[in-house]
Parts: sequence; C-alpha cells; structure tokens
Amino acid sequence: MKDDLKKGRGAQKNVHNRFLEGEHEMLDEFLEYCHKEGEEADTNKTRFLEVFPKTIVNKVTSPDVGMEFSLNPYQGCEHGCVYCYARNSHEYWGYSAGLDFERTILVKKNAPELLQSKLKSKNWKATTIVLSGNTDCYQPAEKEFQLTRKCLEVFLKYKHPVGIITKNALITRDLDILKELAKDNLVGVSISVTSLSEKTRRLLEPRTATIKKRLETIETLSKNGIPVNVMLAPIIPGINSHEILPMAKAVADAGALSIGHTVVRLNGAVGELFTDWIEKAMPDKASKVLNQIKACHGGTLNESRFGVRMKGEGVFALQIHAQMQLARRKFFTDTTFPKLNTSLHENFKNDQLRLF
Repeated sequence: MKDDLKKGRGAQKNVHNRFLEGEHEMLDEFLEYCHKEGEEADTNKTRFLEVFPKTIVNKVTSPDVGMEFSLNPYQGCEHGCVYCYARNSHEYWGYSAGLDFERTILVKKNAPELLQSKLKSKNWKATTIVLSGNTDCYQPAEKEFQLTRKCLEVFLKYKHPVGIITKNALITRDLDILKELAKDNLVGVSISVTSLSEKTRRLLEPRTATIKKRLETIETLSKNGIPVNVMLAPIIPGINSHEILPMAKAVADAGALSIGHTVVRLNGAVGELFTDWIEKAMPDKASKVLNQIKACHGGTLNESRFGVRMKGEGVFALQIHAQMQLARRKFFTDTTFPKLNTSLHENFKNDQLRLF
C-alpha cells in the first residue's frame, strides 16, 4: 500500500469542510476523460495565494500550550505532518483540512509591517510572541517569501522577545539575526523531533527536515548561544512511543537545554485523515495504533478538554509521562531553558532611545 501513497504528502485525500454546504467530488467520468486525454487529474502541486490580514499577532486563550501570543506568516503548511492539529484551521479559510492544507498555502506578505505596527503601539507591553503557534514559519514557502526573516528583523529592531517553533533546518539561514537577538536574551527556539527513524519521519512528516539535519540544527543553534528546547511531539503510541529515551539522549547530546512532549490527539477532520493515512501507510499496525490513541483519550480519537487534551489519560499516557520524567532525570538535570527578556522593548518602541 505504501507505493500508492501520494508522493511528498501526509494526507492522502481531501475531507469535507464542515463549514461548507457543497462537496467537491472527482467523478469517474472525469478521471476516465483525463486518462484518455493523457492528462493528470491531480497534479499534486503546491500553490501560493497572497492574503491580506488586518492583524498578525494572535492572543492565545488556551491555558495548556505555553504561549500568550502567536504569529503565523503562513496559513497551511507544506510539511504535510499527517497528525497536525492546525489542519482544522484551514477550514476557516474555505479549504479542506486534508490535501488542501498542504497544497494551498496562504501567504501573509504584510506580516512584517503588521508586526511593526503592533510593537510600536502605545498599548502594547512586551511579552514573548511565538512564531509558528499554528503553522511552521520555516516551511518551504519561507525560502521564497522570507517573511519569517523579515519579522525577525522587526523583533531585533524593537528589542522584543520572540519564540520560534519549527522542524525545519532553514532556521540556520537566519543565524546572523538570531545571534544578535540572543545577545540580549530575546530569542528561544523549540525544535520538534518526532522520531530518530528516517522511515518513520518520511511517512509522518514527508516534507520536513531529515532527523540528521534537525539534530545538526540543534547543535548549530546551541553552539551559537541560542537556547533550544526540543518538543518530542506528538508522541504516538505504537509508532514512536518506544523512542522517548533515545530521542531525549540524542537531543541532549546535540545541546538542547530542555524537552517537552504532547500525546497525539486527532480532533475534527484530523481523525479521519489520520485513520485513512495509517490504513494505507501502516496497515499491519493501524488497528493497534488507533486503539492505543483512543485509550489515551477516553475511548475516542478526539480530545478537547483543557489540561487533558495535550497529556492524555490512562495506562499508555502514564507510561509516556513516566518515560519523559526518566529522560529529564537522566539527561537534563543540569540545564534549564531561560525566560526571555521583556525589559528592553519599551525604550525602543519609538525607533529611538529614550534619554531618561
């Protein structure tokens, strides 16, 4: 079945957008027509569409994600992580959480200007803004549009703290800005690591950086004085739950200061997409994995309760937590991730230093 997987994609289909009345269906007649004409019914290509938001900094109301504000230069993500909770947000823009999420990327070209306006606002008080609260700010689109780099230049100009979450080695392109931010303790990076197996990585996260590249990225950032936390996330019972200790050791050896984790949850359309994917990509273990995920969430793939949804419950979740505690005791007893500096921004808000 693996040979039938769409190349470079996590989701294997589009699912119905719950906000739309109509459905898009590819009829057999159309497929037959394409076959006879020698045309492709689905080119599987990515397209980029410019959008024009009025604001770019989002207040995060969830109490269990560890951030107060986020900024996402892109909507949709070509990385294609099949388990991604952000898929559901694509439906608000009129697209499917499935292949559309990976192939229709909305580009917010005015993000740097909107960010600058926010940071200059008289009412804004410095608090860490996290790039990638929803979709990865260093996904492949960033190579062309460089919106993340431009936003980092704004953060540096106004001496404002910024957090970054990514699983792409492209972050090292911006090492020059990151080093300047780090001099004043204005930046912290979280790198996501889901497996040490390239086979697993390619199936789960088809267009992300390789595991080798991610470990090298952690090492490069750490050696340049940029604090790195690693999210071993999501932990998926039956797929990567056995890798917690090896992953923790690998990232500690690379220079990470701390680790965190989440237990996979498959809310909204993601449950259907993940089920379809695992039955095609890992048919021999599909039933086992799905049942163990359900065991972590009260018998369902869907979990929305604050305080529980990221951690899970039950025997498998407890085993995961125990391994994480052991990993911290073994590999992270002498390191801590720093709190970022919020004291400088006020004096740089108006593009010039205050005298008094």
